[in-house]
Parts: sequence; C-alpha cells; structure tokens
Amino acid sequence: MPAREMRMEMFLKALMRGDYTKAKSHIDKLEKIVGDDEWGRGYSRAINGFLSALKDNDTDSLIVQLIKGPNNENAQQLLESFEDILQHEFRDDYEKGYYTAWKELLTAYLSQERLGVKSDRKK
Repeated sequence: MPAREMRMEMFLKALMRGDYTKAKSHIDKLEKIVGDDEWGRGYSRAINGFLSALKDNDTDSLIVQLIKGPNNENAQQLLESFEDILQHEFRDDYEKGYYTAWKELLTAYLSQERLGVKSDRKK
C-alpha cells in the first residue's frame, strides 16, 4: 500500500477516535507527501476540511455524518460518485486532488474493520 494511503488510514483512525491532535500530525505528514502544487492544494483542502468539520461538529458535513453515524452503504455510494467525478476530463488538478482525498478517506473508512476502529468507538 502506498505511503499516502497508509497515512490516510492513520488519519481516519485518529478522527474516528476523536484524537484531533494526532489527526493534525497526520495532516502535516500527508501535506508533505502531496506537495503544494494545485493537486496537492486540493488534497490538503479536503483533509483540513475533514478535521475542521469534526472539530466544529458540523452536522451538515458528510464527514461528520459518516463518523457520528456509520453507514457503509452511504460511504460506498459516495466513493462511487467521487470516483466518477475523478474520471471527468474537465476537472482541474485542484479538484482532482480534492476528490482523491475523499476517495482515499472513503476507501479507508470502508476498511475500518481492518483498521480496528469499530471496536474503539464509544457511543
């Protein structure tokens, strides 16, 4: 598994545990991996948005809905939608980076049993 995807799994695990300090350290490492070109800025915007929405408990955001009310069926539908968006030729690099972050987060989310996250969550 590529380093970026492994780091995304660690980032998601920290988010799901509510460990925002650890999540921020994973963001810093992800940002170094993706760089600061247009694609990297889009990717960074998405991952920082995930953390910000959870910190603010923005119940309208997709990430908060997925973390607070796990729904693999919804996550799978979102993943397929974002994969379709990435296939559009007219998308610029910023958008491709943004949606790649979502794709990687949702892929990690759907493999959360392997991550050992479900058992760590407390209602």
